[in-house]
Formats: sequence, structure tokens, C-alpha cells
Amino acid sequence: MLLLKKISLTQFKNYDFRSFDFNGKIVAITGRNGIGKTNLIDAIHYLSFTKSYFSNTDPQATQFNKEGFRVEGLFEKQGEDQKVVAVYRGSGRKEISLNDVLYEKFSSHIGQFTCVMIAPDDVELITGGSEERRKFLDTMLSQLDADYLQHLIIYTKVLQQRNSLLRSVAETGKTDWNLLDIIDHQLIQPANIIHTKRKEFLASFIPKVQKLYVDIADNNETVSLQYESQLNDFSFESLIEQYRQKDFALQRSNTGIHKDDLQIQLNEQIFKSVASQGQRKSLLFALKLAEFDVLKDNKGFAPLLLLDDVFEKLDDQRMDNLLRRVCLENNAQVFITDTHKERIKNSLGQLSIPFQVIDLS
Repeated sequence: MLLLKKISLTQFKNYDFRSFDFNGKIVAITGRNGIGKTNLIDAIHYLSFTKSYFSNTDPQATQFNKEGFRVEGLFEKQGEDQKVVAVYRGSGRKEISLNDVLYEKFSSHIGQFTCVMIAPDDVELITGGSEERRKFLDTMLSQLDADYLQHLIIYTKVLQQRNSLLRSVAETGKTDWNLLDIIDHQLIQPANIIHTKRKEFLASFIPKVQKLYVDIADNNETVSLQYESQLNDFSFESLIEQYRQKDFALQRSNTGIHKDDLQIQLNEQIFKSVASQGQRKSLLFALKLAEFDVLKDNKGFAPLLLLDDVFEKLDDQRMDNLLRRVCLENNAQVFITDTHKERIKNSLGQLSIPFQVIDLS
């Protein structure tokens, strides 16, 4: 089992210094809006992924007028205590350590302390552009497969170099064909590996999502998900050649696995165009719970589940079903934020299992 037993925050977002002890599998974090509920579970996410779920950069996660922050967590993983410390010193300097041993590569930490976050803006996974769905897929696969993460890092870095070269060509009017050929060649292997791993993974993941959607929505609606990739039908080598003129014109790379998407349909229509709010919520939770199940099956223990303000998004029955599934059936540690202390206490009390309430008011 994976448990977080203690966390300490120094200059992280709105916290000057604060330490919290967690003594149960279910932890409710209550208080008024703006007091730091979301920031607390974001710190937990930081310990798992070495980055914030809500802030794009480390400076944005640093307390106002401070130069850095420190987050320390004491986990229990399969019966053994594990200490994780993340320190951001400003100016891009960051350190992550496990049991006082610094990581040479932060990517080595990903997948060690798995977690799944569900937050209000996650509906963008359903209604937003393809980038949100790729991010969801990459986050999941990176926790499952270290090789996938390494090839994704390589692809992203080389793609940035290629786009920089394309902009340079537009600015100078000079094309370094040899350099472009080298960069294109460097993209091919990671792109093919990532495409293959996504395709193989989604073949088993999509049916899980479809089944969970039926269970959550409690109806017989047909939801279909399909992996869309230019590499499904053409080799990446031929696509690079085919899109070169367009790439020069637009000063960016227009083909590759960074264009992949999950097409979602409801009764053979585009899901986000016809789905109700309830249907969107049901699909979001189906995707997240499928992620939860896959991580649990792969790692041999349930990931931490971080639920931010979900009571505002779900009716009582859906909330009860969710909590019973993750708390009772899967033996996971769950952190839940809510603005209403009594509401969350009443909901958790119906589960007949111990829970802890941390009131930040």
C-alpha cells in the first residue's frame, strides 16, 4: 500500500511554513476559498511528479516575494518509510532527493509514488483541444513505463530544436539542409516508439473507460474512443518529407506524435458537441478511474487519489459511488478538499470507515 504520512511546506504558494500529519486513508481538507486547500494537495502532487499540477513553472509555485520553496513528504510504500524532498532554489535550480540521495535525473522519480488528481478544470480533458488529452495520456504512461518517458523527453527536446530552426530559416532566409536532415532523423526513432506504445496501451485502456462510463452514468449510451495519429496510416519518414513546405511556411512542425488525439463520440456524434454536463462529468471520472485502475494493477498498490473540490461537481449518489470504489474496494489513500466541513463529514460518515478532517479555516 502507498500512504503519505506527513508533509511539510516551506514558502510553497500561500504557505510560509506548515506541517501536516496524515493518520488515515481518507483525509478531508476543509476551509473557505483561497485559504490553501488546493495548494496543499498540489504539494502532494509535486512530491509525486516533481512539478505542480496547477502552476506551469516553479516560480509560480513559490510564495510571493520569496526566491524558492521546499516540500518534504514522508511516505509509507509497501510497509517501508520513504522520504522525498523537493527544493527549488530559484533561477531554475532544483533538487529532488529520495531518502537523502539526490536524483541525477528527475525523470527517475516519476512512477515511484503514483497519484491521480481530479480537479474542476479537468473537464478540459473532454471539451478542450488535443493537447489536454495527450497530456493525460503522457502522464499516465510516464508513470507506467520509464522507457516511454525517456523517449518522450527526447522527442520533445528535438522537436523544440526543429521548430527553432524553422523560425530561424524564416528570419534569415537561409536553410541549413544538413542540420534539418539530422534533426528529422533524430525525431524518427522516439516518434515511432511513442506511437507504438500509445497504440498498444490504448487497445486495452479504451475498453476499461467505456465500461466505467456505463457504470458511472448508469445507462446504455454508447461512448467510443479512437486513437487518432498521422502515424496510423503513414510512416513518419514520409510524413516529414510531405509536410516540409508547410512547416517552412508556418514556422513549426505540423506532423508527428505531438498531433495525436483521442477522438471521443457519443452515439456516433462528437462527444463534446452533444454531451450534457452530467455526461461530461461521467466520462471524466471514467477516464480518471481507468487511470487509477491501470496504475494499481501495474504497480501492485493503489495510487494516491487527490480530489479537489469535486463535491461541487458531483451529486450525492455519484460522490458516494466514487468514494466507495476507491476507499473500500481499492484500499487507496484519498485526499479530498471541500469548502463545507459538515457536508464532507456527513458524506464520509456514511462509509463507516475512519477519516481525518483537517480544517484550515
